[in-house]
Order: sequence, then structure tokens, then C-alpha cells
Amino acid sequence: MAYRGAGGTDGGQGSFLLGLIMMIGGGYLLLKAIIVRPTFGLGMTAFNAGGVPVTFGMILIVFMFGVLLIFYNSRNWIGWILAMGSVIALIFGVIASTTLQFANMSVFDLLVILVLLFGGAGLFLRSLVAR
Repeated sequence: MAYRGAGGTDGGQGSFLLGLIMMIGGGYLLLKAIIVRPTFGLGMTAFNAGGVPVTFGMILIVFMFGVLLIFYNSRNWIGWILAMGSVIALIFGVIASTTLQFANMSVFDLLVILVLLFGGAGLFLRSLVAR
């Protein structure tokens, strides 16, 4: 039985490893250059429900009412639905209110990141094709 390389093809181990390292390096640098900023605050809307802005305060009022119903009667399914639904709405609201932006970088830095990412992907994929 003959030794098979990357992707079951003959040879290509060097291209496979170099491409994989380049993709990992480019992906790391790209993710490191992205800044995540939360934009929530007092009166900030979580989402729009049919054109009506729903604020985080409104969701917290529903949550407090649900907790009140749960502590009054723990078998009250309406209280559980209100509490769990408002927690889910808060999580979605926080995720929806975050913004992503690139850090300040030069064109050279961006080109290096893109060459590493897509050049590595090209080498990686070429090593998997039988010749």
C-alpha cells in the first residue's frame, strides 16, 4: 500500500501545513483587529415590536412581574413564561445592541491579514486536490 498524503492525495503535506498555519495566523489577526462595543444604556431599545420600541426597562418590568407570580405560586406557568421570556429577550437585546468595528490599522496590515487568510486557504485547498 502506497503512502497517501494530505486529503488522500500523493504529496501535498507541505502545502497542507503551510496553508493551515497561514489560515490560522490570518484568522487570528483578523479577529484580533475587530473591536466589540456594547451600545446599551438607559432607555436604549432592545428591539422594535411592530414599530414600537421596546426598552430594557419594559422587559425588566415584565421579568419582575413574572418573578412575583413565581414566588406567589411556583406552579403558575404564566409566571415562568413571563420570567423566562423576558430573560431571553434581554439576552437577545444585549446581543443585538453590540457593534463590531475594525481597529485603526494601515492598509499594509489589512493586506497582510488578507494574504495570510486567503493565500493560506488557496494552499490548503490545493493540497487536497489530486494531481
